[in-house]
Amino acid sequence: MIRGMRGAITVNQNTEEAIITATEELLEKIIEENHIQPELVASVFISTTKDINAVFPAKALRKFEGWTYVPVMCMQEMPVPDSLKMCVRIMMHVNTTQSQEEINHVYLKGAKVLRPDLSNSLA
Repeated sequence: MIRGMRGAITVNQNTEEAIITATEELLEKIIEENHIQPELVASVFISTTKDINAVFPAKALRKFEGWTYVPVMCMQEMPVPDSLKMCVRIMMHVNTTQSQEEINHVYLKGAKVLRPDLSNSLA
């Protein structure tokens, strides 16, 4: 079965280095906490708030060994008034036998406020 694994992190600056570093941290934690193997990933959607545009955050995933052929798409979040700023969100679609309750959604830094009810993460 394919399950969605979610995560988000805030970025302190709209620079390539800050965006890639934060996205790597988030991806690493999602992958680690859910024991994800790249060959089991159907696709990854990465979105950013409108204030992040210095680089495609998907560039961070290409640094992970074995992830070359995983389809990744970047997009921009809806600009909802008063929503969290400087945020990168990830939705990873993974073939897994885990139940929805067993999945660890990862929210780091300022993004912890987004879904504390879903965050089973130790992060």
